[in-house]
Amino acid sequence: MLIQTILSSAMFTRLITLIAGVLFGLGMMISGMVDPVNVIGFLDITGDWNPSLMFVMGGALMVFMPIYFLVVRRLDKPVCDNEFKITTNNTVDPKLLTGATLFGIGWGIAGVCPGPAVTSLSGGNLAIVAFTLSMLIGFFIVVRIESRHENVG
Repeated sequence: MLIQTILSSAMFTRLITLIAGVLFGLGMMISGMVDPVNVIGFLDITGDWNPSLMFVMGGALMVFMPIYFLVVRRLDKPVCDNEFKITTNNTVDPKLLTGATLFGIGWGIAGVCPGPAVTSLSGGNLAIVAFTLSMLIGFFIVVRIESRHENVG
C-alpha cells in the first residue's frame, strides 16, 4: 500500500520526469545531436554525409527496445500517468502533410530539431534562442488559426 501511494504521488511523477529529461538532455549533448553542423551533415546525403546521428539513434534503440518489450509494453498504465494516450487517428490528410513539410523545411534550414533546440538553450547560443522563440511563435500562430476555424465552424 505504501509503495503504491509513493508510485502514484505527484512528487514521484515529477522526479521520474526530471530524471528522464536530464538523461535525454545529457544524451543529446554528449552525442552531438544538438550541434547543427552534425544534423545538417546527417541530412546532406548527396554531399559530405555524416552518418554519426544514425549510430546515435541505433544505440538509443538498442537500449530502448529490450526495455520496451520486457517492461513498458507489459504495463497496465504508464509510470507517470493514469492511462496510455494512444491516438486512434491514422489518417494522412493535408494538415498532416503540410505540417510535416513545414517541419522538415525548418529542420533542414536550421539543422536543429525542437528537442535538441530546447536542450541547447542552456548553452546560450543566440541562434538557438532565436530558433526556439520562432518555434514558439509558430505554435502560437497555429493555435490562433485553429481556434478561429473552430469558432467559425
